[in-house]
Amino acid sequence: MSTAYSGDGITFPDSTVQATAPKVGMVNRLINSDMRIDQRNSGAAVTATLGAYGVDRWLPQENNGSTVTAQQSTTSPAGFTNSLLLTASTGATSTSVQVTRVQQRIEGLNTSDLAWGTANAQTVTVSFWVRSSVTGTYCFGFMNSAQDRAYAAEYSISVADTWEYKTITIAGDTSGTWLTTNGIGINCLWDLGSGSDYNQTGGSWSGTNDWKTSNQVNWVGNTGATFYLTGVQLEKGSTATDFEYVDYGRQLQMCQRYYCKSFSTNTVPADGAAGAINTTCGPYNATSAYVSGIISYPVVMRVNPSVVFYSAGVGTGVWDIYKGSWVGTTTTSVNVPSSTYLIIYVASSGMASWAAYLVAGQFTASAEL
Repeated sequence: MSTAYSGDGITFPDSTVQATAPKVGMVNRLINSDMRIDQRNSGAAVTATLGAYGVDRWLPQENNGSTVTAQQSTTSPAGFTNSLLLTASTGATSTSVQVTRVQQRIEGLNTSDLAWGTANAQTVTVSFWVRSSVTGTYCFGFMNSAQDRAYAAEYSISVADTWEYKTITIAGDTSGTWLTTNGIGINCLWDLGSGSDYNQTGGSWSGTNDWKTSNQVNWVGNTGATFYLTGVQLEKGSTATDFEYVDYGRQLQMCQRYYCKSFSTNTVPADGAAGAINTTCGPYNATSAYVSGIISYPVVMRVNPSVVFYSAGVGTGVWDIYKGSWVGTTTTSVNVPSSTYLIIYVASSGMASWAAYLVAGQFTASAEL
């Protein structure tokens, strides 16, 4: 091996060695792709309807009359502790316009360097571990935010109930509009039996919203069918590299940009759940008849989120610091002025102008794509 310079105890590698150096930065553009973070459900199963995330950042969808559930699972291949499990509790066949799929929408700020939609569009490789009770041909696809550019690729599951590793390399799209903002940059989709309206030719880009081929197996038509997914990586280049393991704390923060909560990690959000988040308010404003307090999110969220406020497990509404007791009947409302904090307004029949207060409660905030 040649070197550019060797002397004084220092050796600098030549360009060949530098070209094969390990990747640095954000290699994997997908978040929570080892399925360890599940803030909403803590492992419980949810019905795969619009907006019901199986685990953080992973959205299953089914609207064909079947009952498909999604949940975090501990069934996983070597090197992983969790997977996303989809189960077709009741089988059904999709009409031409119905869908059954699981997806992750990637923020454009995390895919801007791929330069899709330009002559410099970069090739990418997706790799993943998959397991299903139903063998056959399956489809993976890409779609843009406008749903007028899409790609369909096929892969096979050869042996039932056995983990298999898949890699797919796709040349980047040189046409269409691919957002590089905080909107949807790339939508990644795994099909499970969607309707024929979404069929296209495999291995090519189209000016449509079709992410599958006619060879896709009708997984959702099999009652009791299971589909597991984990270790998913989308990276720049034509070669799949080792899975990029991200420490739990950093991965949780990445998820919190899109969804966060005041509840403890393993507590499913609900009224009366144990614990409370408190914010100091007051003193009481007799003119406007409310007190207010500010609560910061753990990270800056993608956009101003949708917030749901829950009553606290230790009480409801407002604690009168002066009296040392809960104030009477309360009405709580939430204002979301920014992507960094929310304001809670509370009115109560038992407030007094000479006291300060604590608002006790819990919240969830969603800024999903």
